[in-house]
Amino acid sequence: MEPRLIVIDGVDASGKATQTALLRGRLEGLGREVVPLSFPDYASPASQPVRMYLAGEFGYAAFDVNPYAASVMYAVDRYASYKKTWGADYAAGRLLLCDRYTTSNAIHQGSKLKGSEREEFFRWLYELEFDRMGLPRPDGVIFLDVPPDVSLRLMQGRPNKATGGDGKDIHEADRDYLFACYDAAKDAARFYGWTRIDCTDGAGNMREVSVINDEIFAAAAGFIK
Repeated sequence: MEPRLIVIDGVDASGKATQTALLRGRLEGLGREVVPLSFPDYASPASQPVRMYLAGEFGYAAFDVNPYAASVMYAVDRYASYKKTWGADYAAGRLLLCDRYTTSNAIHQGSKLKGSEREEFFRWLYELEFDRMGLPRPDGVIFLDVPPDVSLRLMQGRPNKATGGDGKDIHEADRDYLFACYDAAKDAARFYGWTRIDCTDGAGNMREVSVINDEIFAAAAGFIK
């Protein structure tokens, strides 16, 4: 059986964790064995540079930190997770469902660049993690399209996964950065050919979670035939 790796990604507060869990439940209900993954792995020692970065130890604002340097920090966390946790599952052909992956570097670090520099970064990123480091390429990426003004509203009072508290990390605290991430996400979706799911209605409100998940399920079914 060929391995399958499906990624769900988007800007902050776009519903990644919720939609990943719902998709997993539906696939398992059909008898599929699903291995869930979420990145970064904050429980791993390999994520320490990521946690330092998000806490502002390398710069008080997201734009202060070189996108290539930050990307390597996240890539090392993924590499450690692959070698120690889920590499055997992938080799065995199990279905892996990721809440964020290399794709998040494209969104968050790609936001720090523009134009041809952003496209150069996109090419470098996939070469680094997949060709050089040997991490598996995703069979399908589902991009949850939520405009930043909506995601900012949804983030209010949400606990921070990196710190474990209510305080915002350097990504979440910077409004301009979040808007830049959305711009980068749209560029990345076009550049890499991700499957886009529109998560809001014409009035700027989130669509029903179940309706969004129906579209995600349909997209995922196409990746795992």
